[in-house]
Order: sequence, then structure tokens, then C-alpha cells
Amino acid sequence: MDNSSGVGVLDKAALVLSALESGPATLAGLVGATGLARPTAHRLAVALEHHRLVARDMQGRFILGPRMAELAAAAGEDRLLATAGPVLTHLRDVTGESAQLYRRQGDMRICVAAAERLSGLRDTVPVGSTLTMKAGSSAQILMAWEEPERLHRGLQGARFTATALSGVRRRGWAQSIGEREPGVASVSAPVRGPSNRVVAAVSVSGPIERLTRHPGRMHAQAVIDSATRLSEALRRS
Repeated sequence: MDNSSGVGVLDKAALVLSALESGPATLAGLVGATGLARPTAHRLAVALEHHRLVARDMQGRFILGPRMAELAAAAGEDRLLATAGPVLTHLRDVTGESAQLYRRQGDMRICVAAAERLSGLRDTVPVGSTLTMKAGSSAQILMAWEEPERLHRGLQGARFTATALSGVRRRGWAQSIGEREPGVASVSAPVRGPSNRVVAAVSVSGPIERLTRHPGRMHAQAVIDSATRLSEALRRS
């Protein structure tokens, strides 16, 4: 069968990506696996690296880049959103607080699903809301496992520090007290896709008067359990 699409440069780029699917490769390895001329293989790999579709490992070998995981996560978004409704509703009912699901988009985060507390004082974040990546527990979650260069860039001007994010990675959850908005506290945990990459953050939020200045003590386990349920749903997809 002819695998040519008629667009030569795309066909050659696809050969490079397919070769890297089986693991890291040196330039010589790429040449051998693809049959491309050495200058062509190098030019394509560097161009794909520019677009984060290819990266380098510690030995300088070419590997599939972080953009591939992001695209795979986006492809699984329908499954994530379909599962999110009942999971967030359960989280709201267990904690008595509003629950949200956030995804990163560029330098912002977007609320893609929510279950609001039914009555009383609550933190309302409408679906579709765009919030900063510089403050809030879900921003910490979406930032904590980023690649080093993006992490360093994201910390510039942030209300949290690299040390705080190290603690987030160690614990597996984040909390914020008045970080995004005065008087509001929140707790968040990571949702992971099939490649184990963090693709979303589950949160509960509400007034500090109810969540206290240590909201993680009250709700971290419930939030982690909800994030785990969503991660399992994505793995099944």
C-alpha cells in the first residue's frame, strides 16, 4: 500500500515521528529507521523540535515531544467531560462546596466543568471562565509537573514559588488561601491522561470561613479520589 499523501514534507515528518514512537533515537538512528538523507532527517527533527512535537533526552537523543501528549489529551477531552459531571456532583455533595474542573490553555486556565453548591455562600466559577495561571490551587497543579523551561517561565509573577510546587508534587495536591481572590480557599488535585501527564485539575472552592486556613486537611482526600476517578476514565479511553 502506498503511504504517500502527496505532500512530501508531511510524509517525511510523519516518518520521523513514527520512528520515535518506539523510543529515543540518535540522528543516525533516525536516518536508519526512516531511510531519509541525513541532512533531511536533521532538518525535519529540528523543525519538529521547534514546534515541541520532538524533544531531546538527557543524552541528546531525539524523543517525542510534550506537544504530542497535549494533543493526545485534547483528543481525550470528550471522555473527560462526559465523566466529569457525575464526578464533580459527587465531590460537591461529599464536601458541601462548589467543585470545578480546569484545563490549561496557553498562559490561562479554563473552567471546563463545574458543580455549584446549591445554597448559601459559595465560590461560583461559571463554565468557560478564563482564570490566571499565576494564582490558585488548580494553577499550582497545572504548573507543578510542567517541563522545566515552561515551569520557570510560568513562575514569573506567580503568587506561589518553586518550593511550593515541589511540595505539591510530593503531596499530590495543592491548596490556596486567598491567593486568587480574597476570602476564598481551594484544594486541587491532578487528573492524568494515559501517558501519566497532568491534563486537568479537579478543585473544590469556597469561603475561608468554612474551608478554614488549612483546606487540604478537610478536603484533600475527597479531591484526590475524584481526580483518580477521572484519570481512570481517561485510561479506559
